[in-house]
Parts: sequence; C-alpha cells; structure tokens
Amino acid sequence: MMGHSSQTTEKRKGFYIMLEAMIEASPRPDGTCMQEIYLEGRLADQARNTGGIDDDRMLELLKSCEGFRQLVHSIGVSIHSEEEDISSVRFALENWGKTNKYTSGSRIEAVCPADGSETILKLSDFNLTAEDDVPGKFTFEFHRAGALATVNIIFYLNDGYDAPELKPDAPVAFESEAYRDMIRRSLLHAGNNYRLKKAIEKAKRGQDVTIAYIGGSITQGAGAKPIHSTCYAYQSYSLFKQLFGQNGGEHIHFVKAGVGGTPSELGMIRYERDVLKNDSVQPDIVIIEFAVNDADDETEGRCYESLALKALAADNKPAVILLFSVFMNDWNLQDRLSPVGLHYDLPMVSVKDAVVEQFYLSQEEGNLVTKRQYFYDTYHPTNIGHRIMADCLALLFAETDQAASHTEDIDLHKPPVIGNDFIDIQLLDRVTNINAAHINEGGFSETDTELQMVEMDDQSHGTPQFPHNWMHTAESGNDSFSMMITCKKLVIVYKDSGSTDFGTIDIWDNGQLIKQADARAIQWTHCHASILFNEQEAREHHIEIRMTDGHEQKKFTILGFGYVK
Repeated sequence: MMGHSSQTTEKRKGFYIMLEAMIEASPRPDGTCMQEIYLEGRLADQARNTGGIDDDRMLELLKSCEGFRQLVHSIGVSIHSEEEDISSVRFALENWGKTNKYTSGSRIEAVCPADGSETILKLSDFNLTAEDDVPGKFTFEFHRAGALATVNIIFYLNDGYDAPELKPDAPVAFESEAYRDMIRRSLLHAGNNYRLKKAIEKAKRGQDVTIAYIGGSITQGAGAKPIHSTCYAYQSYSLFKQLFGQNGGEHIHFVKAGVGGTPSELGMIRYERDVLKNDSVQPDIVIIEFAVNDADDETEGRCYESLALKALAADNKPAVILLFSVFMNDWNLQDRLSPVGLHYDLPMVSVKDAVVEQFYLSQEEGNLVTKRQYFYDTYHPTNIGHRIMADCLALLFAETDQAASHTEDIDLHKPPVIGNDFIDIQLLDRVTNINAAHINEGGFSETDTELQMVEMDDQSHGTPQFPHNWMHTAESGNDSFSMMITCKKLVIVYKDSGSTDFGTIDIWDNGQLIKQADARAIQWTHCHASILFNEQEAREHHIEIRMTDGHEQKKFTILGFGYVK
C-alpha cells in the first residue's frame, strides 16, 4: 500500500517515519480502541532507521516541538485495512506539554480513510503553541478492538531540508540457505541437553508438555500484530508443536508471562503466579527473556540468576533456556547475563548474534533483513522480527533433538556466579500469602483498578497486573500503611503513573527512613519493583509507609511485596 500525495507534497522532499507498519486496536479503560506509538526519545531513531536520515542537524530538530515545526511542513498519513467494517481511522500526533506533560500539549489530528489513500496534515493548519514540549505519540483510534491495518507516515520537509530517496528493502528470503546460516549464529550455547531432550521425548510420545515464557514487553508481544498469535513466544510454541507434537499437538500447552517495562526483579516475584499459576502448572520448558529489560536491575544480575534457579529447582526439573533479544541500537545485556547460562550449562539463544552483524552489510555482501524490517520501533520487533526470534528458538529445539543426549543432569549444587539471594522470594498482596505479615492498611485502603494491562498466555485482551493492591487517595485518610513481617529480604512493587494525581511515599523500617518512591518518576502506567532491604538473616521488621509531606492529597498504589523468609 502506498498513499497518493497531493500536488503540494509531491514537490516537497520527505521521509518515512512509519513504513508498511501494522497496527492493531486494543481496548483502553476509557472505552476507546486504539494503537499508540510512543515517540518521545524514539523519533530520531525512527527517522534514522526507517527514513534513512543521517543528517545530525535534522535528527536533533526532531527532539523538540520547536525543532519539529522548523523541519516538518506536513504529515502524510496512509492507512489501509482489509477488514470490511473499517472504513476510517482517527489519527493524531499528540505533543507532550511543558506545564502538564499529558494534557497541556496540542494535537494534530484527522479522520483518515482506511483505503490506502493519503491524508495530508499541514502543520500550519493547526493551533500549535509554545506550550508544546516534545512530540509525544501517534494514536490510531478504531471503532472496535482487534481491528488491523497497515500504516505509512511521511514527514514532508520545509524548504531548505533534504531527505534521501527511499530504497525498498528486498523481501526476506526465509527459505534460503543464507537465512538458515543467519539463524544458526543464534545458538550461543547448546548447553546440557538432559532436560530439554526429556521434554522433547515426552512430546513425541504424545504426553502433555508445557512451554512457558517469562520476560518483558518483547515476550508480551510488543510490535507483533495480532499480538497473541504472531509474537515470538506463540510462533516458537507453534513450531515446537510442528516438530514434536502428535495428532495436532493438543497435548503441547502454552504459558506466556511477559510484562512490558519490567525486569527480572519483578519477574522473580510473579513467577509462581504467572508461570506456575499458583502450583497448577508445571512447565517442562521455561524460556527467560530479560536481556533488554535488566538495565535497571538494582542487583546487576542477582535477580536474574535467582529467577533462573527458581525455575530450575522445581521438582519436575524443567529445562531452562536463556534468550537474548536486542534493541535497535544493537544493545543488550548478554555479556552480563550469559555467564549464568555458562555456569549452569544452560541452552542460550542470542538473537543479537544472529542479526546485528548482517544489519551493516549491503545486500551484495549478505544482508538478509534490514533494521527497518526487523524493528517495529526502537525497542520491539516487527512480525518479521518476531518470526526470526521464533526461528532461532526452533533451531535450538531441532538441534537438541538431533544431538546425543547428556547422561547426567546439570549441577545446581554449586556457588552462584552472580548471586542467588532471591531464589525463594514469594509474592505478598491482599490475597496471596496474607499470613506472612500483620498488615494495617491505614489510608491505603482503596483498590486501584486502572492498572497496567498485559496480554497473558494466548489471550488477545489485556489482564490487569496486581489487582489485589492497596491504594491511597485523598479521601482515604492519611494514616500510615504498616506491616509487621519477619524476613531477610523485602521488595516493594508499586504503580508508576504519568498522572499528576499521583505522588511520593516515604518508607520506614523500624523507625528509620529507608526509601522514597515517586510514582511519577517513570511517567507511564506500569509495575515498578524496588528492593527495600537485602539482609543475610531474618529478623522482625516494622514497615511503615506514608505519603511524603505535601503529598497527602495525592494517590499512590502499593501493588504488593516480594519477601524471602
């Protein structure tokens, strides 16, 4: 689908900021159904990788609304949907504001036909103000959830600016030997195959086998459209069924527990709830994907190793596979985290090793997939990228099947390579492990229902995260939340929010202030884990949480805690 520009825009230079990008309408708490594409901190990367812009001056202008107006004359939007009931889509560019980030900025918007024709939005036709700070996000609003469309967006330039001619990418040759060679480079470490071979043999015998995935937004499926069936997790699960399933593979089961924007610091706390389903599921294979989420892990790997060991220590002895995804800037934490896999001789798959080197080759030199084809945005893969990730895992499955079996299991009785401090961590919230502590909720007596929503397992709809929470509001009073608990390690999980209604708490332990937590530090709704203490011996702790002085009329939501007895 290529839109048709007006005569005015045909005379102007321009570049694509989105090119043949799939979008999917998801339901929002306010009843709307939309796809959001966040631009803050990402727009310059999109221009570089999708539009081919390498002029540093132009890239810098895209970082502010003032610079954006200096550079961009108009926006060309082409939307194409093959679904009969989708005749139009409301498009908007929302600018973040200086006074109030999410409400004081202006909007550039129009209802666009969904037939692939181009709608031109001339910036001078809109009431843009000095209050605009940075371009915030694109929104595409549909009349129903689940609707799919393909989008092109072009930024047409003001006089004096130039853009290179866009050269189309060659289709990815999925069936070629060169593609198979690229996928083979992902096998970072075959590891001890004792457990994985047993899972494969179970599947071949027609016995029940469960594959579970835990990670961040890439595991959740961000960038995949539709998210529940084209994410790498579901695709690799489907490939496992094709390889080893019997009679349609109904005995192969799927668990997906990816939560966007969260590290293994949170993953280890929710493992029993989201992967084991509170002891109702015993996965045979667990795939851990936190290689691009753990930059903010306060322990620099102890939480990651603890999570791996928590999975490995289960009575049914599941196979654990470490998966290393990658960002558009070629970054991940493979160097920090792969020693865990080497230490316990775990299978490891590196998507970074497969794709990054060939990104910088010409087609003649051996390029198979471009960054524009692989990445949906700065952080997440497209459907093509998710397929590549799935093919990398499928290679490990197939290679393991063909290899001779190890005769002995891995050795877990060895000192950790980074740390195993949190291997026994458990979740505590309003309904889970409530006998582990004596709690007086005080002014945190409400329950927050506006939570991070995540597509779990094979669901296409979002599930609220940590619904059994404690929320402070202006009306709930200013009494402290207090908790008496005997433990040696404690992690608080709280809700981040972009709303100015939310504030900051002070956290006290046995009368000493140990931490402040600002719900607005991250500026979007998601789950935030933070370590309160990590001690070697258990003792009694009196935890007191109250709103910081001056924030008594603000909201704050404690989603739960993670504790080690």
